[in-house]
Amino acid sequence: MNNLNNFAELVPAVGPSVGGAGASSGPSIDDDEALDAYSRTVVGVVDKVGPAVVKISALHRGVARTPRGPVPFEAPGAGSGVIIAPDGYVLTNSHVVHEATQLEVTLADGRSLPARLVGEDPATDLAVIRIDATGLPAATLGDSDRLRVGQLVVAIGNPLGFQATVTAGVVSALGRSLRGQSGRLIENVIQTDAALNPGNSGGLLVDSRGRVVGINTAIIQGAQGICFAVPVNTARWVAGLLIRDGRVQRSFLGISGETRPLNPRIAREHGLPNSTGVGVVQVLAGSPAERAGLRVGDVIVSFDGVPVRTIDDVHRLLTGVAIGSTARLGILRQNQRIDLAVALGVATE
Repeated sequence: MNNLNNFAELVPAVGPSVGGAGASSGPSIDDDEALDAYSRTVVGVVDKVGPAVVKISALHRGVARTPRGPVPFEAPGAGSGVIIAPDGYVLTNSHVVHEATQLEVTLADGRSLPARLVGEDPATDLAVIRIDATGLPAATLGDSDRLRVGQLVVAIGNPLGFQATVTAGVVSALGRSLRGQSGRLIENVIQTDAALNPGNSGGLLVDSRGRVVGINTAIIQGAQGICFAVPVNTARWVAGLLIRDGRVQRSFLGISGETRPLNPRIAREHGLPNSTGVGVVQVLAGSPAERAGLRVGDVIVSFDGVPVRTIDDVHRLLTGVAIGSTARLGILRQNQRIDLAVALGVATE
């Protein structure tokens, strides 16, 4: 939404200044009134969605190897989450809850309840956990595709253990890419300057009407005002699959690849628009790639007719293709163009 329109609704109109016909007829807005309007917007957002923000405590147990032998240890961690359904479903980051042996959720009203993992998707750094409670305040999910650079956003979370901390800023950029735990790129990430710190992970990013537009996920250490959130449209899709199936399944090709430059003459000869392709460095035994005849040394230059430059392009296209469908790979083998039909399998990650 247009942020100026939002402020126009909040700031009362000021009458034109006294004067003759040549006097300015535009509204005059006092600085204090503008600040009050901004404050009222942020306060209204917090009042609306604050009760849906929770603190997540995670306990990780393991065994450390020392010169004196194995030593058991416990590593506590903390993050944030947002209630997305009144019957106890909470959305957070995968890295907050990954491999946790114990989870606890602290609600805005002070109650602490045990939680269990419903499912996680490291490829998008999202997870859903659940607590046994009903009638909970759930946040309203918005539409991240309608965000605009410069739009006011508010972040709520639990940085460094300080529960229900509020920061505000703007959308700094849209369409960023961020690499997830699995190595895949998370697409269309939101960049904001709303201050985030460790513990904000899994908290929400909301617009001026209190609608969730992102799930805060990362900061750049040492930088100031550069923070990232997974768009809510991605989160909505992932959360639905996690609640239904406990995981997100993606199509699987079965190769390891690297970006490889193309010989300009060969690229022109075959009408290839890119200067790089994906060189195949490994083909997994029994994989769809092996069954289709893909070999180490082949260079993938297209996927279902879409040119590819990097392995990230391949991952992105695999995410959008139905499991079990047949994809057509355009490859260069010894400088000859070949098309291979690959029946895609299911990724195990």
